[in-house]
Amino acid sequence: MLISKIQMEDNLKLLQKQIEESCTSCSRSSSEITLIWVSKFHPIELVEQAYALGARDFGENRVQEAIEKFTTKQEGMRLHVIGPVQSNKLKKAVQVADSIHSVHSLKTLERLNLFAKEASKVLDVFIQVNTSEEDTKSGVSMDSIHEFLNEMPELENLNYKGLMTIGKNTGNPEDSRKGFAFLRKLRDEFYNSKTHFKNFSDLSMGMTDDLKVAIEEGSTILRVGTALFGNRN
Repeated sequence: MLISKIQMEDNLKLLQKQIEESCTSCSRSSSEITLIWVSKFHPIELVEQAYALGARDFGENRVQEAIEKFTTKQEGMRLHVIGPVQSNKLKKAVQVADSIHSVHSLKTLERLNLFAKEASKVLDVFIQVNTSEEDTKSGVSMDSIHEFLNEMPELENLNYKGLMTIGKNTGNPEDSRKGFAFLRKLRDEFYNSKTHFKNFSDLSMGMTDDLKVAIEEGSTILRVGTALFGNRN
């Protein structure tokens, strides 16, 4: 059963309050935070409800689902592909996405640039780092990330926006703090260090359960699904 627009609005107000309180606790402004509404497995009707409530940034894990829901976007709508993208889906991902958060291969960067050039667009890209050090998660390892970033080429159709990570799935948000702090320090180290890192300022980290810790450690982008859309079918 789909949640009503009123329920969704209540969810949004509660989430905004949590974000405000978290920002206040660490002397930040909530205006620094971009909220991505993770709409994976939710129907287009709920996306339209969210848009009516002011949502503009949406996140999808699967390219095919993204194509089905976001090939035609309403004004101001931005699509973020936040899940791993198979190599045979990269071209389609570029065609529908404004931003891809899950890149962890230099070869993938080259191919994304080629497809973005073919599509006459500049694609925003985030590098995913596996700060939880869990085998089930994608991303460049913490041991390899400095070398990876130093090897990243300047590519005219890619805009390097920053770093992305997924917190530890332990049920305790504090367990993710170390990884989030690592990502912030890494961003600070590389931001503006080269011409192609001039826009490398964003940290895509924090979801419903660990957003407070993520904000305290410098997150600029939160990826939230269930807390806004309700439970998935």
